[in-house]
Amino acid sequence: MKNRFSLRIRIYMILTALVILTLMGGFVMLWYTFRIESVMSHLIEKDVAALEKAESLEMAIINQKGLVTYYFLDKDPNWLKQLGEYRQIFKEKLEEAKLLSGNEPQKKIIANIDHEYDLYVKSKDRVIAFYQAGEPVAGEKLHKEVRKRFFKIIELCDDYKNIHRNRVVRAKEISHNEAVQLRFFAITALLLITVLIISIGFILINSILRPIYSLAIEAGRQANLGSSQDEIAVLAKNVRELINDFDHTHIELEKSREHLLQTEKMALVGQLAAGMAHSIRNPFTSVKMRLFSLERSQNLTETQHDDINVISDEIRHMDTIVQNFLEFSRPPRLKMQKISPSHIVDLAMQLLEHRIKSYDVTVKVVREKSLSEINGDPEQLKEVIVNLIVNACEAMVRGGLITIYESEFFDPSIGKAAVLKISDDGPGIPEAIIGKVMEPFFTTKEEGTGLGLSIASRIIKEHSGRIDIESKEREGTTFKITLPIKDRNKGKRF
Repeated sequence: MKNRFSLRIRIYMILTALVILTLMGGFVMLWYTFRIESVMSHLIEKDVAALEKAESLEMAIINQKGLVTYYFLDKDPNWLKQLGEYRQIFKEKLEEAKLLSGNEPQKKIIANIDHEYDLYVKSKDRVIAFYQAGEPVAGEKLHKEVRKRFFKIIELCDDYKNIHRNRVVRAKEISHNEAVQLRFFAITALLLITVLIISIGFILINSILRPIYSLAIEAGRQANLGSSQDEIAVLAKNVRELINDFDHTHIELEKSREHLLQTEKMALVGQLAAGMAHSIRNPFTSVKMRLFSLERSQNLTETQHDDINVISDEIRHMDTIVQNFLEFSRPPRLKMQKISPSHIVDLAMQLLEHRIKSYDVTVKVVREKSLSEINGDPEQLKEVIVNLIVNACEAMVRGGLITIYESEFFDPSIGKAAVLKISDDGPGIPEAIIGKVMEPFFTTKEEGTGLGLSIASRIIKEHSGRIDIESKEREGTTFKITLPIKDRNKGKRF
């Protein structure tokens, strides 16, 4: 049975049985109440009323006998008048008794009473007539026969009462028997319900609560649970913690995987860059020197001068690519010193002055006062600012506005910090790739290496800061650089 049905099915079966037994018990109780009510109603309306009528008949005929006796004693005609009234009452009660008679024995007794009463009344009238005619001896003789009819009527009334009395007793017995049956059914139902409750309690304890208790201990790595603790709540809490641990572990694994891939890329780039440095840069140097010598020694036309300039620019571009590979794979050590980020911005602006004009771009610096000094490498930080400004100029193609916002605020993660926001009004970065722009070798430019932003991000991280991107398509892009400001007195971050 246990293996055939699942725990849920077994619990549903027991609960269904409990519901059915409860409903059956309720319906049976309801049916028995109507049954008992019907019996009692029949008893009150029929038998009790019939008993009352039998009592009334007896009292009416007894009163008639008494009134005749009083008349014989004092010859007062008022007694005879009252006798007539009681005879009328007897007749009315007898008619009511006929209506209450529901079976043949009852009807037969009522008919006998009616017959005997008619004979009794006629004989009684004759006795009265004898006494009124002055013939007491004849009246006395007839009176003895009338007395026998009187007791006959009384006996018939008793028989009629006994019939209904027996019916009352029978109704009481039926009510008692049904009450016994009802008690038996109620006790049986209670026993069955008790067994079912014990069964479902056993299942709940052994198949649900005890495993949940053990699972709560194992999930929470606890030695025991307090008696006042809710196992379900503890288990739910532990499961949530396990899910959080799983999510955290998954995130850490993803980070480790990314870091491993990044390390492999850097190792590969390092090998590639080392070979490129010797195989490419030295020939480039010779080519540049020959071009310089050729340009100085020959009388070149304007077209030839332009060709040489283009060749020189392309050589510088290729040298820059090689330099980026070298910096990415073998980053130089930071030369830390106290310097204000505002001064670094000014250095970058001086370096890019002519290049910014060539892009027809306007750069605006929003500064209330120079930012507090930080501990950083000016050349490396300048390279970050230059890289971001050049990227913004190239993104806007021709013309536009670049705004550099400088501010200080307290960051809960790094304390007091200097913030540089470099915003442009270019086309923005699509949401689908905004999370990839900092990855090495990711680029949307035809001639890009995909290392500029990655190097910038690494430099900022080496300064214990962070770089964030805010961008919407057709609404421009903002790079936010956050750098910690050292407390000169305490020698640590706020």
